[in-house]
Amino acid sequence: MINAKIALLQKKIFVAGERGMVGSAVVRALRRHGAHNLLMAAREELDLCNQSQVERFFDSQRPDVVIFAAGKVGGIHANRSFPADFLRDNVAMAVHSIDAAHRFGVERFLYLGSTCIYPRDSQQPIGESSLLTGPLEATNEAYALAKIAGLKMCQFYRQQFGVNFHSAMPTNLYGPGDNYHAEHSHVLPALLHRFHAAKLEAATQVEIWGSGTPRREFLHVDDLADAIWNLLALDAPPDWVNVGTGEDISIRELAELIAEVVGFQGEIVHDLTKPDGTPVKRTDTSLMTSLGWTAKIPLRDGVRETYRSYISECDAATIRR
Repeated sequence: MINAKIALLQKKIFVAGERGMVGSAVVRALRRHGAHNLLMAAREELDLCNQSQVERFFDSQRPDVVIFAAGKVGGIHANRSFPADFLRDNVAMAVHSIDAAHRFGVERFLYLGSTCIYPRDSQQPIGESSLLTGPLEATNEAYALAKIAGLKMCQFYRQQFGVNFHSAMPTNLYGPGDNYHAEHSHVLPALLHRFHAAKLEAATQVEIWGSGTPRREFLHVDDLADAIWNLLALDAPPDWVNVGTGEDISIRELAELIAEVVGFQGEIVHDLTKPDGTPVKRTDTSLMTSLGWTAKIPLRDGVRETYRSYISECDAATIRR
């Protein structure tokens, strides 16, 4: 594996979605390991939803490796409000990029999805074999369908053409560079932003969506980047593999942890008119563990570090909303 990693550093690596939380973490990790031949293209330069632009890019740049971290993402509110957008854009990006990668000689394509691809009522913890065994969670069905399409494209291109295209399905991610939009962000950054604002305003309470009983698993984005680095060194990776911690926490417990880290001392109340989403979602990480990787960043430490980054991003006016 060491030799494979050394060889990887000599490759021309295209990180799609490098401005996002995941893409920027991947770039940080690759540079830390010594990669010097990285390809990146901002959306203004390359619209992955535009087939002609994608084909021109792959034809002119000829990357050896693609790490596909691009996507239209959001929390429950965004997914419920814009399902057509989520399905259309994410399918288009995957279809154009995977097909162009095959036609223009990419050696390896690592597609990043999400554990929301699994059925709402999957047996816990959720193993890779749970895919397509039941109905999806309705609140993010469109996004999940798009990610399933990308995963299956990689699987079938590998099956038909013999290319080393494969996928990783991370659990709920958080960390530096997250999106803190008041309505469209995921639960952890949304809560962090809400508790910070409440602290500044000396508010007496913070409201959170739903009952607080659903349980979720959270993975620091730097742990994901490390997992990607390890997957890229495998000669024969699985078609898709879960990447997570294997540990979950209730939304109420998460809110209490964030309140403690932020220093908010008021009351936490629940808006029971808002949806809970999937009751429990925890991944079976045994396959990834068998491949030699486990998560390293404890949730409390990761939330502390993320909050420090959030403050720095606010001060520098670089916060994503």
